[in-house]
Amino acid sequence: MARTILENGPSTAADLALLLDLTPAAVRRHLDHLMAEDVVESREQKVYGARGRGRPAKVFALTEVGRDSFDQQYDDLAVQAMRFLAETQGEEAVVEFARRRVAFVGRDYAALTALDPELTPAEALARVFTQNGYAASVRDMPVVGEQLCQQHCPVSHVAHEFPQLCEAETEAIAAVLGTHVQRLATIAHGDGVCTTCIPQTPKKEKA
Repeated sequence: MARTILENGPSTAADLALLLDLTPAAVRRHLDHLMAEDVVESREQKVYGARGRGRPAKVFALTEVGRDSFDQQYDDLAVQAMRFLAETQGEEAVVEFARRRVAFVGRDYAALTALDPELTPAEALARVFTQNGYAASVRDMPVVGEQLCQQHCPVSHVAHEFPQLCEAETEAIAAVLGTHVQRLATIAHGDGVCTTCIPQTPKKEKA
């Protein structure tokens, strides 16, 4: 169940029951167990735009302990290396490292859109980030465009201390799209998922 939350982001009990083909009672038992072990936590679901009537749905998200159980075993070493780089080479060196780390965005995005031009920009970016460990997906945002959601960030603990890593990702996304994008939330700053607003772009007309 923790893996499902990792891949799909903060989820309601009903969502999890549907995804895992379990009864609501079984999902609740699993969630109670994971909460007791501090693997997941409950929180109110964030609503973007107008909120409907009634209380916001409760969603379950991974805690830091939960994320640690996946692929962040080398966080301490990475943080120490980044601190050493900042102390010995300065801020610019950290920024340059962050930009080089996300060079895959421009490289892979160009290759993917060439192979599958029918993908929307957000869909192509979601595939690129997923291939690089981010478990990304796309949500429609009426009128505004689409929302790129990264349910997992392999460097979230490091980015908590070095936000240049998040900033470089945002820069890379804006660069490949050729337009301004806005980060709405990041895992590194305590949100359940990294979200970036991708504005609508006119569809290319077929020749």
